Amino acid sequence: MFNVAVAGATGAVGREMLKILAERNFPLDNLAALASSRSKGKRLPFGDDQVEVEVLSEYDFSNIDLALFSAGSGVVSQEADRILEQGTVIVDNSSAFRYRDDVPLVVPEVNPEALEEHSGLISNPNCSTIQMVMVLGPVYQKYGIKRVVVSTYQATSGAGGSARAELFEATRAYVNEQTEPEPRDFPKPIAFNSIPLIGEVLAEEDDYTKEEMKMVWETRKILSDDSIEVSPTAVRIPVLNCHGESVNVETERPCPVDELRRELAQVSNLTVMDNPAANEFPTMREADGVDETFVGRIRNDFSVEHGFNCWIVADNLRKGAALNTIQIAEELIDRKLI
Repeated sequence: MFNVAVAGATGAVGREMLKILAERNFPLDNLAALASSRSKGKRLPFGDDQVEVEVLSEYDFSNIDLALFSAGSGVVSQEADRILEQGTVIVDNSSAFRYRDDVPLVVPEVNPEALEEHSGLISNPNCSTIQMVMVLGPVYQKYGIKRVVVSTYQATSGAGGSARAELFEATRAYVNEQTEPEPRDFPKPIAFNSIPLIGEVLAEEDDYTKEEMKMVWETRKILSDDSIEVSPTAVRIPVLNCHGESVNVETERPCPVDELRRELAQVSNLTVMDNPAANEFPTMREADGVDETFVGRIRNDFSVEHGFNCWIVADNLRKGAALNTIQIAEELIDRKLI
């Protein structure tokens, strides 16, 4: 049994972590829900019970085995050293430590062995990267990968609870022919629109955004191959939850799509939904609230010697964040690394 703290417990991902810990009967001895002083004393649901929020910056971690962080990169950067010094293992959901060579970046179905090298700090990849490598991981092992072209279709929940609320408000105004509110969380109106810009624009990366470059950096790190070329475009769409991705993969070796479907069907927590003639393909609604990652529209890319196209969908709050974090914790326990 383990003593666990969830940092950032009042946010969308933190609440999902509490929900999933209860659902999966995680071997808890004690559970702490941590947030800023503004939320002190607030009670959050945990299974059939509740847990009271305590202040992260004041909390003593000396008896905590595992801290699951979804409090933002600034907060975890500020708190990490004192927590690690107290012997607590941190699994962090932000981008604060993802690109450090000494910090494993892990999707348990793809590279669990990376956990063996941890020194107290493990990073959870970006939500869009996680669902993509759920497919790319087995493809890389079987066929090799030369190049990936990916366009994401990202839900508003990826920008937080306020962004979801903005979608509701803007949609209501639009359909009622009222004046739409000025965008708060997005650069342009989100209702009945798509916005091909997510995150900070990086001039040093030829005007790709940081959200896009995360998929480049993280895919290479997770698959341990810097030679893989990744060309990303990140798009926000007016969907409440779950991200979709159109992915084109050029492989090193022949990759017959019928064989590929059979290979992917064997991957843990990956569901192949691929019979377009019968309207069987994954959408955000199928993935909402579900642990599995879905892949469909698998078809040959006739423009290259070896390659295929596919469509990948997953719940960005679950597999893209909270669930993957808890799966890392479970893997640490199974491997006796905590």
